[in-house]
Amino acid sequence: MRRAAFFSLILVLLPAAALAAPRTALGIFEDWGAFREARTPRCFAIAEPSASIGRAQEKPYASIGYWPRSRIRGQFYIRLSKPRLDGSELRLTVGSRRFILAGNGAHGWASDARMDAAIIGAMRSAQTMRVESRAASGGAISDRYRLRGAATAIDAAALGCAKLR
Repeated sequence: MRRAAFFSLILVLLPAAALAAPRTALGIFEDWGAFREARTPRCFAIAEPSASIGRAQEKPYASIGYWPRSRIRGQFYIRLSKPRLDGSELRLTVGSRRFILAGNGAHGWASDARMDAAIIGAMRSAQTMRVESRAASGGAISDRYRLRGAATAIDAAALGCAKLR
């Protein structure tokens, strides 16, 4: 059942243009999945939140991406459940570590490769992560993720793109 849920999650989360690319499942690991697109090429570990405050206006997810041709490895990205208020701080808490993310609208990312690495390192040892901000429509944004399987999915995505160029 969990495997089917992840495949349907991927179909919902990725834009239509991305769906045209053939996608290979590298594995489903607890709450996280890993996938590869050979044409792009790119690989990613991805999960949806286990809980969000209020009604979602976007389909939220967190991912760690690899783009071998661009030499991008382990890039953190998050799509929030709601667009955030311009100028409001976007806070990511992974276990006891806190990060201030860059981004706009419903999108967030690490400010540089060092922060990407620090976030992934924190994800490997934590059980949960949470992203919070103020919503553009008023109220709060708080999306919570379980990290069971995240380290394995991240490793599977890295290995899935290790020989692609």
